[in-house]
Amino acid sequence: MKSKTQKFYTFNKNSLSVISKVLKTKLKKIGNFYRYELRNEKEKRKLALEIYPDILIGDKIGTMVSVYALNSFLQLHFCTGFAVSEELNEVTFIGDMNGKLSGLIVEREAGCSLYANVDRKILSGDFTRLAPEVMMSGIALSLTESLFPEK
Repeated sequence: MKSKTQKFYTFNKNSLSVISKVLKTKLKKIGNFYRYELRNEKEKRKLALEIYPDILIGDKIGTMVSVYALNSFLQLHFCTGFAVSEELNEVTFIGDMNGKLSGLIVEREAGCSLYANVDRKILSGDFTRLAPEVMMSGIALSLTESLFPEK
């Protein structure tokens, strides 16, 4: 049975403040989006995180999260939620479409990772039964499992 597409997430003042706290950076409102700038002088990294709430994506309104880094540009369309980890100093933005997850993880130290089209079932499965290459995505996105209601 196919899972239903979740309602797209809309960021508010409180959620944007939580992100600022975890990433230890200030929020800037620029036009129709919000921007965070992260720097890691020691490792010579920097990135910009932008959140576009209620933007037209094709013929639907949704939230888009973009990351601009020195050597990459990443986007997550139709963000359905986010989870924070103060212990790991990171924010994981998630998109869920028909049981397939895409996760964009932004670290306080100006690092980022992207996992796309991950089967939601592996988040709650036995990670030791997965190939090491697959296990990483399951572990990284398992933090977001609480965002999905029990079936």
